[in-house]
Amino acid sequence: MKKLIILLVVFPLISFAQSVKGTLSPAKDYTYAFLYKATPEGANYVNRGQLDSLGNFEIQLDSSVTAGIYKIVYAIPPEENNFDFIYDGKESVAFNFSHEKGVNFTVSEENKLWTSYLKSIDMVNQTISNYYTKDNSDEKGFKAIFKTLKDTQKGYEELANGKLVSSFVRANKPYIPLQYEDISTYSKNLKNNYLSHVDFSDYLLQSSSFLVDRVTAYVFNMVENPTNATYKQHVDDVAAAISNNDAIIKTSLLEILWQRFVTKENHDLANYITDTYLLELANTTENKVLAETISSYKNTSVGTKAPNFDITIEGNKTSLHQLKGAEHFLLIFWSSGCGHCLAELPKVKKIAANKPNLKVVAFGLEHDTKDWEKEIKNYSGFAHSIGLGKWDNPIVKTYGVAATPMYFLLSADKIIMAKPYGIEDLEVVLKGL
Repeated sequence: MKKLIILLVVFPLISFAQSVKGTLSPAKDYTYAFLYKATPEGANYVNRGQLDSLGNFEIQLDSSVTAGIYKIVYAIPPEENNFDFIYDGKESVAFNFSHEKGVNFTVSEENKLWTSYLKSIDMVNQTISNYYTKDNSDEKGFKAIFKTLKDTQKGYEELANGKLVSSFVRANKPYIPLQYEDISTYSKNLKNNYLSHVDFSDYLLQSSSFLVDRVTAYVFNMVENPTNATYKQHVDDVAAAISNNDAIIKTSLLEILWQRFVTKENHDLANYITDTYLLELANTTENKVLAETISSYKNTSVGTKAPNFDITIEGNKTSLHQLKGAEHFLLIFWSSGCGHCLAELPKVKKIAANKPNLKVVAFGLEHDTKDWEKEIKNYSGFAHSIGLGKWDNPIVKTYGVAATPMYFLLSADKIIMAKPYGIEDLEVVLKGL
């Protein structure tokens, strides 16, 4: 996820008194700038501005555009090509943007204040890093550095007083030791205090990218080469820092962490988040889609036993778990109306013909039996099962099938060994059997 930058926008005293305008460069890379109002639940579209040949745009703000956190989306995919800003209802916002340099605000005192604050804190942090890199034990120099840090934080808190940006300045307050600390002690205390000034119930923080950036930095960047035990402790720390009274934002942040571990293919941590926190939160917030998603992921993680379902072979009823006679089983979710499936199944048949210790189990996602019965005649060596209701079939939901064909390689005991994506990946996985 790109680090998003926060700006400020203005609540108009009269219609079209304020605007958001900017210059995006290089101009040829962009067509429109889309304005959204951010909320803890997502973002609501407001308006758009078309760029001219120089990359300039302007969006007028009427009285319906109230103070809060907003987003500029400048390219597709929108979740990767956007940045936050704050609109205070009093002043227009203007900026220059490029991928290389990011955002530079030319109008909007609050946004410029936030940018200046981040740069100042970064400079002091670099001085702290240089101090410890040199293995310095000069207590006088130590006190001088952290006095600068303290004065910088205090000065910006005073400048931000009464402004929306004060929520961010206070939440970003760094750890400041009261006496000399060696690198080990300082690092430990820095970590222990990293979330201590964050008000997770603050609506502005919830609407911005700040909480996501803060939480992900804590979980993934606080320790070099973290183990799963370290990750679990970090997740626990995040969960403990957020009150259950803030269930929606707690669910959202833990879901983001869950997704990060899914992307990293860390099934242990993803399922730990599900079991310890997220499934209960999803049920509490009545987020049925999330509950189904994380449950199906857990059910089909590599290393878990594949969920069972009934199979009828030559008129005899059995089940996936009862199948015998092979060292490996290849479970395929497919459909007779799926072009990719009809193209890949003959290739699977050819591969399986040369693998005597591999048994193919084909589960058809169908609305009715007509076309399915016709197609399975081409694959008499497969064990077949049909899932009527197609995407709404309970087994399909249990396995989290979102597209067909979908493959699962199972051991003789029906433990999921691999989840190849597409026929090319499947060929690679099966090559070693």
